[in-house]
Order: sequence, then C-alpha cells, then structure tokens
Amino acid sequence: MTTTSLPAATAARTYTSLRAAWIPLAALCLAFFVEMVDNTLLSIALPTIGRDLGSGTTSLQWVTGAYSLTFGGLLLTAGSIADRFGRRRVLQIGLAVFGLLSLCVVFVSTSGELIALRAGLGIAAAAMAPITNSLVFRLFDDQALRMRAMTVMIVVGMSGFILGPLLGGTALAHVRWEWLLLVNAPIALIACIGVRLGVAADRPEDLTNDALDLPGAALSITTIGLACWSLTSGVEYGWTSLATLCSIVGAVLTGVAFVWHERRSSAPMLDLRLFSTGTVRGAAIAQVGTSIAMAGVMFGLILHFQYAYGWSPVKAGLANLPMIVTMLAATPFSEWLARRFGHRIACLVGAGFLAGSLAGLSWAVGQGYAAIAVCMVLMTIGLRTVMTICAVALVCAMPANRTSIGAALNDTAQEVGTSVGTALIGTMIAALVTTRLPAGVWSSDLVSTFFHGEQITYAVLAVVVGLIAGIGALTLTDSRTTEEPV
Repeated sequence: MTTTSLPAATAARTYTSLRAAWIPLAALCLAFFVEMVDNTLLSIALPTIGRDLGSGTTSLQWVTGAYSLTFGGLLLTAGSIADRFGRRRVLQIGLAVFGLLSLCVVFVSTSGELIALRAGLGIAAAAMAPITNSLVFRLFDDQALRMRAMTVMIVVGMSGFILGPLLGGTALAHVRWEWLLLVNAPIALIACIGVRLGVAADRPEDLTNDALDLPGAALSITTIGLACWSLTSGVEYGWTSLATLCSIVGAVLTGVAFVWHERRSSAPMLDLRLFSTGTVRGAAIAQVGTSIAMAGVMFGLILHFQYAYGWSPVKAGLANLPMIVTMLAATPFSEWLARRFGHRIACLVGAGFLAGSLAGLSWAVGQGYAAIAVCMVLMTIGLRTVMTICAVALVCAMPANRTSIGAALNDTAQEVGTSVGTALIGTMIAALVTTRLPAGVWSSDLVSTFFHGEQITYAVLAVVVGLIAGIGALTLTDSRTTEEPV
C-alpha cells in the first residue's frame, strides 16, 4: 500500500513478514501472555493464600472469580473505548495501570483486600486483551500473515493460561505468594515500551465516532456479577434465602434490561444484530463452553493435587505439563480438521473431545494421575481446536473499524465462561464437600468425599460444556480455510 502521504507515526504501520514485525508482535504477545497467565497464576497458590489469610472455599473462589468477572464484564466497554480513542493509547494505559496495581499486593492483609485488588487488575486487563488481538490485524495487510500472527497470539495466550500454575508453583518454592503479582510490574513495563516502539499510532479514519454506551456497560457487568454471586449465595445462605432469590431475580432483570437497551440504543456497546450472523453467534457460544471447561478443570485439579494428593505447589504445577505440551502439539491436527472437514465439523469434533474428556475426568479422579493426564490431553485437543477456529472466524467477521469489538466479544465470551466455570465448580465443591478447606493433611474420609464431589461436578460439566460448545459449533460455516467472509 502507499504510505508516502501518511504521517511519520503511521508510515510504517504494516509489515511484510512476522520476522519484520518481531518487536510489536513480541510486545503484543507479552501483553496478552501476562493478562492470561494472571487468570490462573494465583490458582496454584490458593491453598497457601487460604492458610495465610484464613480464607474459606467461597473466598478462594472469588480470588479467582473477581479477576474474571471484572475482566469479562468490561471487555466490550474497553473495546468500544479503544475503537473510539485509539487502540495503542488504551493498551498503554491498561499496561501502566496493570503494573502499578500489581505493586499494591504488598499492602494486602485480608482475603477481602486481595479480592478487591484482583478485581482492579481485571479492570486493567480488560483494557489490554481485546486490543492486543485487534492490533495484530493492523500490523499486516496480507490476510495470510494476519492469520499466522493471530495463531501465534492464541497459542501464547492459551499457553499463558495453562502455564500459570506451573510458573506459580515454581515461584512458591522460593518466594512468598505476593511475588506472583509483583512480577507483573516489570513485564507490563517491557510490553508497554515494545508497543510504543513497534506499533504505530491510530489513524482517525481507522476509528469510530459512535458515543460510548455506559449504561450498557453497567448493565452487562451487573448481570454477570449477580449471576455468579447467586451460586455463592446459594451455598452460603441457602437456595431459597432472600439474598439468593434477590440476586437471581436481579440477574434476570438486568439481563433483560441490557438486551432492551442495546436494541434501542443508537450506538450500542454490543450491536445485537451481529448475532444474526451464524459465525459470530456460534463462535461466541462455543467460546463460552470451552472456557467453562478450562476454568472448571484448572480450579478443581489444583485443589485435587495439593489437598487430596498432598503435592507441593511445584509438583502440582508440573502436573499441568500434559496440557502445555498438547497445546503446542495439537496445532497440526486442529488445522487439518478445519481444512478437511470445515469449521462446523471441526468444532463439533472439538466439542466432543471436551465433553468426553470431562466425562472421563469424572471417572479418572478416583484412578490416579495417569488417568487424569490422559483426560487433560484430550481436553486440550478440544480446547485448541474450538478456541482457535472460533477466535479467528469471529474477528474476521467484523468490519475493519470494529476489530477491537470483535476481539472483545471473543474474549468476553471466554471470560463469561471462565467466571461461570470457576463459580460452578467452586460452588459444587463447597456444597458437596466442605465450605472451609482444613489446614494440614486431609483425612481419608474427607479425601473420599472430595473425590465423590469431583465425580459429580465433572459429570455435570461434561453435559453443560458438550451442549454449549456443540450448539455453538452447529451454527458455524463449512469453510475449510482459516478465513471467514466479512
């Protein structure tokens, strides 16, 4: 393309190869990695945090869930802001706030303070996730390069999600759990410098002038928050208690209000007409299912390895290696499925892997680590297949000036699934096993009860994830390429 008439800041806005774009691509990958690894980094430290801060099961659930809740609830808002005021600018602000907030962990002394800090980090991360993905598209004019770069981003992000427990467990062998958050500060700084040096500033013609939909943002996060709180409230106060019933009714009412508002708004945060396209609707639904599976398994198995097996954080983190290796090794298989059978069939196969692996875990948790590891491999194949195809298809289906919203919609679907998955398994374990995790080695009776609770939980997840991911996959196209029509 011709760039001689563009300002200096935008003259080198595109690259002709991944190698030429290594500085901005590495910076965007680092930003995406740190926000995704922070989803699960503290999961390995939950038993340590629980003992240190005197937290129960539901409190530990919200240490993880608070981040996912604010992250998922504000992704669409952050995408809207970025599409209006500049993607690079908003990303740099998000990185700066993320780094500074991470330093505040040194002042945390209660589980409530940690939950509040995690919620703040989720807000900052929401200003990073959709923008890192949309900026990848802006680095290249060639569609094939865009797809290759997006694949790199997805693998890095998913690897970060899975690597969190391993990195956290290794660190816990040498330092206190607070360092798991403190390390975010220098990483965010490096990423911010790389984005500044390698990513060109936004051009006015690449942005939209639509007004911000603040009521829509408030309604969306309120709906998600009340829905997740309903699960916790049901265990703590009873399913027929006033608090639980009010939160359920509130979630339904705010959800209906959100849909009503978005349909009437002249500049909606989420244009619901996008869901008339099968690619957008199916990809978003399927992404919810994959994240329910991933979050549920990650949260449940961390407790399984450290409490039921009595493993150290390092050993429990290493137990996730089958997922990490499979995440990289499954790429050729996932791409072959898409080329050979098309997106719809490939995602249905992936959904089958997800449901089958969760059903397998319902049996495997009582059989030992080898059986669990096999199920982890099968689940990761499903995750790799469904998440990659859906992410690429969804972003490509968006107009050029709304790529941040497309990426935000993809990430929002994943984070809604993460919130639901974490809340679901945390709630079921609390209801079926115990609401307060005891210190020290578990008794044989408690371990037996925990295994039974896990079996029921994973069986339920298998049905939920299979239905959601399968329904989403059915609405995709039969495209056999990595590109979707815009």
